[in-house]
Amino acid sequence: MGDEDVIRRRLLIDGDGTGDDRRLNVLLKTLIKWCNTDDKPEESKTTHDRMLAQLAQCEFAVTKSQLASEMMAAELKSYEALSHILETGIEAAKGNIEKSKADLAQAKVVRKNRIEYDVLAKVISEQPDRKQTNEKLSTLKTELASLETSKQQLEGRLSLRKKQFHVLVTSIHQLQALLDEPEDVDSVSDDVEMKEVVNEV
Repeated sequence: MGDEDVIRRRLLIDGDGTGDDRRLNVLLKTLIKWCNTDDKPEESKTTHDRMLAQLAQCEFAVTKSQLASEMMAAELKSYEALSHILETGIEAAKGNIEKSKADLAQAKVVRKNRIEYDVLAKVISEQPDRKQTNEKLSTLKTELASLETSKQQLEGRLSLRKKQFHVLVTSIHQLQALLDEPEDVDSVSDDVEMKEVVNEV
């Protein structure tokens, strides 16, 4: 038998190292000695009482070990239940974290959309509404039509002035030519005709 086997057997017998093995050995030796000796009844009773006390200590140790074993088994079950609860809580926390991540991503998208909406709303609010734009457009169309009418009138007056100016220049050249020529009856009649043309203009 090797050293490890001896140590393992002693640990199994001795339990938590409280001297159970030694007590049993002492009790066994005392019992053998008590059975093999012929002592007086008083000494025999003393030995008997001592063995009963040692036996009570051994029973107490066994009971204590059993209670400790039951307590450790109960604590082990309690730890297993607590471990199960913790694992369930961890899984629930992981699920909550994933849900929170998804909510955060959605909140970021909503926030981005709100910012874009606010920018667009600000730009739109700075622009005039359709009614004002239509009114301005109608006013501008009226002004444009009035300006077109004025333009046509001015162009007509300018065309008339051009014609009058052309007639005037032509008349001046003709008068100058008449002044440069000697006067006769024909020139006088031409002069009268020229005056009439100028008067017409």
